Amino acid sequence: MAQPKFFLQPLSAAIFVACYSGAAFAAEQVHVAQRLAPIVVTAQTANDANGLIIWADPKQPIQPIPATDGADYLQSIPGFSSIKNGGTNGDVTFRGMFGSRIKILTDGSESLGACPARMDAPTSYIQPESYDQISVVKGPQTVQYANTGSAATVIFERKKPELTAAKPYQGQASVLMGSFGRLDQNVETTLGDAKKYIRLNANRSESNSYQDGDGNTVPSAWERWNADIALGWTPDENTWLELTGGKSDGEALYAGRDMDGSRFARESLGLRFEKKNLTDVIQKVEGQLNYSYNDHVMDNFRLRTPPMTHDMMTHQMVSNPSEMQVTRRTLNTRFAMTSEWDKLNLITGIDSQQNHHAGSMKSLMMDMPLTTNMKFQSYGAFGEMAYQFNERSKLVTGARVDQVKIDALKLNDDRSETLPSGFIRLENQYPEHDAKSYIGLGYVERVPDYWELFSTAHGNSGMSKPAFNDLDTEKTLQLDLGYQHQHGAFNSWVSAYAGLINDYILMSYHNHSSGHGHSFSAGAKNVDATIAGAEAGLGYQFSDAIQADVSAMYAWGENSTDNKALPQIAPLEGRFNLRYVQDKYTLGMLWRVVAKQDRISLNQGNIVGYDINESKAFSTLALNASYNLMKDVDVAVGVDNVLDKTYTEHLNKAGSSGFGFASNEQFNNTGRNYWARISMKF
Repeated sequence: MAQPKFFLQPLSAAIFVACYSGAAFAAEQVHVAQRLAPIVVTAQTANDANGLIIWADPKQPIQPIPATDGADYLQSIPGFSSIKNGGTNGDVTFRGMFGSRIKILTDGSESLGACPARMDAPTSYIQPESYDQISVVKGPQTVQYANTGSAATVIFERKKPELTAAKPYQGQASVLMGSFGRLDQNVETTLGDAKKYIRLNANRSESNSYQDGDGNTVPSAWERWNADIALGWTPDENTWLELTGGKSDGEALYAGRDMDGSRFARESLGLRFEKKNLTDVIQKVEGQLNYSYNDHVMDNFRLRTPPMTHDMMTHQMVSNPSEMQVTRRTLNTRFAMTSEWDKLNLITGIDSQQNHHAGSMKSLMMDMPLTTNMKFQSYGAFGEMAYQFNERSKLVTGARVDQVKIDALKLNDDRSETLPSGFIRLENQYPEHDAKSYIGLGYVERVPDYWELFSTAHGNSGMSKPAFNDLDTEKTLQLDLGYQHQHGAFNSWVSAYAGLINDYILMSYHNHSSGHGHSFSAGAKNVDATIAGAEAGLGYQFSDAIQADVSAMYAWGENSTDNKALPQIAPLEGRFNLRYVQDKYTLGMLWRVVAKQDRISLNQGNIVGYDINESKAFSTLALNASYNLMKDVDVAVGVDNVLDKTYTEHLNKAGSSGFGFASNEQFNNTGRNYWARISMKF
C-alpha cells in the first residue's frame, strides 16, 4: 500500500498523532515501570465453568492477520470455522453447525442480517476490536437469551468504564497495515468521571483483492466503517444507566457470489440499566431495550462488470445490471433479576424480539417496490440456577420457554410455535490434582429461521408455501463434557460433545426450471441426525522464556435418515504454537495442519454453502513478533502463509462464473501476507 494514502486518512492521522504523543510522554516518564509486551493470540485463552465457557480479548492482535469482522475473529477459537465468500463477511460454523444454531449477541442483544443468501450474516456488522470481551458458551448450556442457540451462544460485549477524578479519560487506538492494500484504523475513547461518561468507538477497514499462492488475484476487496457512541450515568456504585447509538456501512467484492454487497448500512439504538445490591437477596436487576435497522443492497454492476443478456427487441447482447435491496428491523427487550440465598444463585427474566423483513428486486425485467414480506415475534421467560454443594461441586441448571409467531405476508399465512429448552450441568474441582471437569445435558427446540423458511425457493422469489408449512421445529438433545488439568509446567484440556437432532433442517441443492431458464437452488427438508466431536489442547512451559501448545478440533455428523454424512462440516484440524517470551518482546510461530475431508454429502449443506467435492489436506506456517516500544505503546508484526502455499478451505464457496471460475471450482485462500500493527492505551 502506498504510504501517502495512509497519512491522508483523517482517522489514521489522528491515531498516529495520539500514538506519537503518548510515546513522547511515556519517554519522559522513565521512572514508570514498563508494561510487558503483548502476546499475539494464536491459541485458546481464558475460560470459565471449568472450560465450558471461553473468554477472549478482541483488543489483542491475533494471527492470522487481525480480524475484519466477527466471523474472522471467531475462527481463532477452536471449534469455529467460516464459510468464506471472499476477503470478508464470512459466515461462521461451530462444530459443523450453522446459522441460527449459533446465537450471536452484541451487548446481550441480537441484530439480524437481511440478505436471503446471508451475504450480511450477523457477524458482518461486528468490528471485534471495538468490544472488550468475547464469550462463547458451548452447546445448549445457557437459557438466558431469547431463542437459545443449540450449538453455541456467542456474546460480544463492552464493559462499564471505570473513571475517576484523577483520571477522567481512558482509551485505545491502533493502526494496522498489511499486504494487498490492507489498512485498519480503530480508536476508542471515554471521557467523564465517577458519575458520568461518554464513550466513542470508531473504526475503518479497507483492503484490495488478495492474491493466492500462485499469484492469481481473487476478487475480495472491501471497505467498511463503524461508529458507536454511548452516554452513561452512574450516580452511585450500584447504579448504571447507558444510552447507545451507532451507524456503519461498507461494501464487499465476492469471489464466491454472482452479486457483491454494495451496502451494509446499520443503525442502532439501545437503552440499558443495572441496579445492584437492592436487598440481601436481590443482588441485581437489569433491563435493556435495543433497536437495529440493517439496510443491505447487493448488485452485479457497482463493483464488477455486469453480465450480458440477449435483447429480444434489438437481437443484440446488452448488459443486464440488477440489484436487490433488503432490510431488517429488529427490536429486542430483556429484563432479568439475580438473587442469592446462601449457596444458591438464581437468574430469572423475560425477553422478547420482534423483527420485520422487507425486500425488492430491480433489473431490466423487474422493478419491485420495497415491501415487508415477513414478521417475526417471540416472547420468552427463563430461569437459571447455580447451587454450590461444597468447595468441589456445583450444580447449574435452567429452563426457558419461547412463544414464537411468524407471519409470511406474501403467502397470507402464519405459524406459531411453543419452544421449550433446558439444561443441567455438574461442575467439579479436584484441588489435589489441580483439575476441573464439567458434564451437562441440554435440550433445545429451534423454529426454522427466515433463511430456511423463505430462502428455500426452487428458483422463485423465496416464498415457498410447502417449506413454510411443512418444516418441523428442530430438536437437539446434547451431552457436553470437559476436563482440564494443570501439573507443573504441563497443562491439558478437552471439551467433547455428542448429540441427537430430530428434524434437523437440511438444505439440498439441485437444478430447477424457472421462467428465465434453470437455477441451481436449495430446498429444505427435515432429517434425523447424530453429531459428535471434541476440541482438545496440550501445553508445556519449557522454561521461563519458551512455551508451546498444540490443539485440535474435530466434528462429525451423520444424517441417520439417509445414512449419509452431514454436509458442510470442517475437517480435522490441528494447530501448533511455539513462543519465545521476554519482558519487552515476543516471537511466535503458528503451524496449522488441516486434514482432507472425505465425509461429504454432495450438493447438500446450508443456505450459504454446499458440499462440492472432497477437499485436500494442507498446512500453513505463520510467524509473528511483538515489541513494547514504551509504556502502553506496542508493535506487533506477522507473516501469514510464510511458504506462500496455494490452498482452499473445505468450506469455501465455489467461485462465481462471472470471474471465470468453473461451476465446482472453489476459490483459493490468501497467499503470503505481511502485516504490522501499532497500538496504544491511554
